[in-house]
Amino acid sequence: MRLSCGLWLWLSLMKVLQGQTPTPPPLPSPMQSFQGNQFQGEWFVLGLAGNSFRPEHRALLNPFTATFELSKDGRFQVWNAMTRGQRCDTWSYVLIPATQPGQFTVDHGREPGADREEIRVVNSDYTQFALTLSRRHTGSLAILRISLLGRSWFLPPGTLDLFICLGRAHGLSDDNIVFPDVTGG
Repeated sequence: MRLSCGLWLWLSLMKVLQGQTPTPPPLPSPMQSFQGNQFQGEWFVLGLAGNSFRPEHRALLNPFTATFELSKDGRFQVWNAMTRGQRCDTWSYVLIPATQPGQFTVDHGREPGADREEIRVVNSDYTQFALTLSRRHTGSLAILRISLLGRSWFLPPGTLDLFICLGRAHGLSDDNIVFPDVTGG
């Protein structure tokens, strides 16, 4: 993965030097051996990266959880819960399986014509970490988001590097990465 990250960065730099805008790379393939029954359960959201995040957003991200519940038809009901001061904000959506394992479309429960969004589970060992990548189309914009999930607040060595490299391979910089404030300040 490091080679593809470095190669894409080098090619992007060459295009910029030639006065061209680099084309974002295609979304990575979802995990070919994705196992929904092992993926379900509670995950802590340990980091987010996206083309809509800025350094000033860092203070807005509080620790939160995402709970995935697998139904018999292969859909996941997803519940998120984030503390904000003395209250708990919650939101949910449904992941509808696509043709490839580990790839889903998102149903936010809105009226027809709502923004189209797809999510892919790019990497996971199911017991410690997962990396997901989503792309939402709103008008002519494609909003990219990469999530670093953990079963606990501790990650295996190298996981953070995978997260950062995946972001860089999609044209994101350190300014596009946010981590939850776990200090309580």
